[in-house]
Amino acid sequence: MRILIVGGTRFVGRHITEAALAAGHEVTLLHRGQTGPDLFPAAVHLRADRNSLPDGLLAGDWDATVDVSGYLPRQVDGLADALDGRGGRYVYISSVSVYDVPAGPGFAENSPLLELDDPTVDEVTDETYGPLKAACERVAAERFGTSTLIVRPTYVVGPHDHLSRFTFWVERVARGGEILAPGPRDAAIQVIDARDLADWTIRLLGRPGGGVFHAVSPAPPFSFEELLEAMVAEVGPPGTKLTWVDPDFLGERGLTAEALPLWSAFDVEKDLNAANPAAAFAAGLSPRPLRETVRETYESAVRDPLPPPAARLTAEQETRVLAEWHQR
Repeated sequence: MRILIVGGTRFVGRHITEAALAAGHEVTLLHRGQTGPDLFPAAVHLRADRNSLPDGLLAGDWDATVDVSGYLPRQVDGLADALDGRGGRYVYISSVSVYDVPAGPGFAENSPLLELDDPTVDEVTDETYGPLKAACERVAAERFGTSTLIVRPTYVVGPHDHLSRFTFWVERVARGGEILAPGPRDAAIQVIDARDLADWTIRLLGRPGGGVFHAVSPAPPFSFEELLEAMVAEVGPPGTKLTWVDPDFLGERGLTAEALPLWSAFDVEKDLNAANPAAAFAAGLSPRPLRETVRETYESAVRDPLPPPAARLTAEQETRVLAEWHQR
C-alpha cells in the first residue's frame, strides 16, 4: 500500500513508520522536521506544519492515511480538505482520555465521550486534551466516512518514549534499593508497547471496514502493584524493595503524577485505566509479554538516554519522603 503518515518521526509515529516500512509499504511522511529529521531515508518526506499546509503539498494519492498528530478538530478538518478524497482509508490515533467517567472496569468502546464546554477552544491543556480528541474523532468520522479506524490507546510505552513515564519506573527499579511506591497498590493501570500498537495499526489496514478499538493491555483487572512487581522481577537487582506509601501522605507533601508518573490516586481519569481490549484482541492486537517491554525499554534507555522531565521525583526527595514515612 501507499501510506501517508502524519507525524511519523517521534515515538508512536516513529514506530508506526518503522512497522509500515518493515511490511513493505511505500511510506510518505508529513512532518515539520523538528524531531528525527534524518530518520527513514526510504520514505518520502514532506516537511510542513499541518496547521498551514502549502497548496498542492498533498497532491499524491494514498491507500491509507495514519494521523498520529491530530489534537484539534480543525487539524483533522484541514487534512481532509488538503487530501480532498485522495488519502484512502483514514486511521486516527486517539486516546482513552476521550471518555467521560466510565461505568466501571471493563468498559467498552461505546461508553459516553466527553464534550467540549466551549466548541471554540483551540488550546490543548490537561483539561481540554480529552474533549478535543473526542471532537477530532467526530470530525474524522464525518469527513473520512465509515471506513475510518479510531485507535484509543492508554499509556503508550517502550523504546524512544520522550515522555519517560513508564521509563521512569523501569530506570528507578533497575537502580534497586528501597523504592517509594505510591499507593493505592490496587490502582488500575494499563499500557501498550508502542511497537505492538504500530504493528497492529498497520495490519488493521488489511482488514475490511472501520471501527473503534481500545489499544490497551492487559485486560482488567491489573494493578499498579503488579506493574511494578513485573519491573522488579525483570530488572530489579537483588534486595530491591517496594515500600508502599499512602497517597494522602504523598499528597500532603505536594507530590503529583508529574513527580510520580502513572500514579493515579488523585487523577480524575484513573477509571480509564481499566478498558476492555476484547475488540482489539479479536482484530489481531497481540501485546508482547510485559516483562519483555520492561527489559527492552531499559536497554533502550541505557543505549540512548533521554533527560527526564524536570518535575520527576529526585533521589533526594525519595529518601526524605521514605524517612518521613518510616518515622510517622
